[in-house]
Amino acid sequence: MAEYKVLVMDGVSEQGLQPLLKETDIEVVMGSKMTEDELIGVIGDYDGMIVRSATKVTPRVLENAPKLKVVGRAGVGVDNIDLNAATRHGVLVVNAPDGNTIAATEHTIAMMLAMARNIPQAVSKMKNGVWDKKAFLGVELRNKVLGIIGMGRIGSAVARRAQALEMDIVAYDPYITEEKAGQLGIKLDSLEGVLKQADFVTIHMPKTKETYHMLDENAFSNMKDGVRVLNCARGGIIDEEALYKYMAAGKVAGAALDVFEKEPYTDGPLLTLDNFIATPHLGASTAEAQLNVAYDVAEEIVDALRGKVVRNTVNIPSINPEVMAIVKPYLKLAEKLGKFLSQVVEGRTTRLEVVYSGDMAEREVTPITTAMVKGYLDPVLQSSVNYINATLLAKNRGISVAQTVNGRANGYASLITVKAVSDQGEKSLSGTLFRDAEPRIVAIDGYRIDVLPEGNMLYVPHMDQPKIIGPVGMLFGEHSINIAGMQVGRKSIGGQAVMMLSVDAPVPEDTLKQIAEIDGVLGVKFISL
Repeated sequence: MAEYKVLVMDGVSEQGLQPLLKETDIEVVMGSKMTEDELIGVIGDYDGMIVRSATKVTPRVLENAPKLKVVGRAGVGVDNIDLNAATRHGVLVVNAPDGNTIAATEHTIAMMLAMARNIPQAVSKMKNGVWDKKAFLGVELRNKVLGIIGMGRIGSAVARRAQALEMDIVAYDPYITEEKAGQLGIKLDSLEGVLKQADFVTIHMPKTKETYHMLDENAFSNMKDGVRVLNCARGGIIDEEALYKYMAAGKVAGAALDVFEKEPYTDGPLLTLDNFIATPHLGASTAEAQLNVAYDVAEEIVDALRGKVVRNTVNIPSINPEVMAIVKPYLKLAEKLGKFLSQVVEGRTTRLEVVYSGDMAEREVTPITTAMVKGYLDPVLQSSVNYINATLLAKNRGISVAQTVNGRANGYASLITVKAVSDQGEKSLSGTLFRDAEPRIVAIDGYRIDVLPEGNMLYVPHMDQPKIIGPVGMLFGEHSINIAGMQVGRKSIGGQAVMMLSVDAPVPEDTLKQIAEIDGVLGVKFISL
């Protein structure tokens, strides 16, 4: 009788499951489509499960899976798996982020060539019995400037192939250093700089609050006349209404999209334009990619069941229970500090530093450092950041990570101070745990404050002078945004100070601009934790 049972759902490639099938003590069961209740009825018998996107691994499913040790996603996205519930129940979640890299890369190149040479439009006319050679004058890729937004795995792979096509590459990615860009043979620039230079623009970023509608009306207005735009990454990064407007006006000569803000996209206005081509989210749809992701996740399932270290965990990996009991409260604090810091730092990050003071100097701090790096990279990277790959991802982007211990904690039993060094300066943040392991931010750039790091927040550096707090409060009142808490820190009377506001709702961009215009305000950053 097999020691372990693994349930495989959603038609995952059986050929790719060889790492599991060859194990004599692991029984693999190929499941058919199930409702949540049906899955709950059988999941109690299984030690592992593999899914694609159809099966939902909900809190109810996990509550009824006492033997379950690991859930594998044959692909990248894990939106269908409740990560918090999995972590709470001690279930490891793994994915296969590398298996579809080539598929997505090649699809991007295919879409770019098809758009440049009007291939879909020409095929359509020929199939309708029309030979119209003169209607489809294309452009060559050679000597054109390709602007790449996001230089992760796929963006970097696209760059290498575009270089083989003799294109010039200019890229925007705040987490790639000049040194790393030089190694890749590309030029880095600001987003605005890339958009002004590029003949073709391709997106390879995750969809976050920072990247949502990154290509909006303002972005399109800054592009070259005759630019061509691609998106094979995530729907919603392009403002589709703005794209339609600029295509209809002739500013954008062509667009090729594989992803859309709302899918399926079958009757939108973009489909009425002759210079628009589209595919139904086919970026990872190759036989090889489906085989690769199945194989990769099957290997991860085997290692997880054997208690080995796995490469692509999406939640907290299994570590020594005694160590975990000590560091677990600090993992949340460190991740929050990293996520906060990444949203206030300016420029291209080159170094992250963590200093542990007080009691922390005597503890195992490496997992805590990893949690901070994960939090720092989470908001901006396309690939899934986790406790296994966070430090490696930072290194690959030219970001060095250092940790030191210091016995002094400046009045706190234990203190974590994180610093980000960029080409535009430094930012630091200190945090500790209060009663009941409650995380708190206690200093920003040396200014003492006391802030609970959660929800929606505003960071407002300003001069220590009258008529700052009042006008900010008035603006929030005018926009019906409730202030849940406020802290102000200063070092000297009349010098610089910082204000931290906790608010009950996201702050609109126009409100942020109005705050920035208040006399004495030195800047404003909206932070989501």
